[in-house]
Amino acid sequence: MDNNIFQNNPAFKNLSPEKLAFLMNFANSKKPTQMQEMMPFLMSSMNQAKKENIQFTPSESDLLIEILKQNLSPEESHKVDMMMRIMRPKK
Repeated sequence: MDNNIFQNNPAFKNLSPEKLAFLMNFANSKKPTQMQEMMPFLMSSMNQAKKENIQFTPSESDLLIEILKQNLSPEESHKVDMMMRIMRPKK
């Protein structure tokens, strides 16, 4: 993945060096290719971030999901989108 997405995107301009490093490592890691593997992978990554005292904004969390979806088939990606809509709190 092109790590410039973090450096060139104004939404991520003020990331701490620790958070930026975490996101780059996450983006470059081997990711699951099936939806049922995605949630355990994401939860493991989030637990690691928590151990490092890193918290994510909603837009940063959305980016993590988009990074994960890159390896999924269009059908699996659509399922993830549906699941995320169900899990998001209503505004």
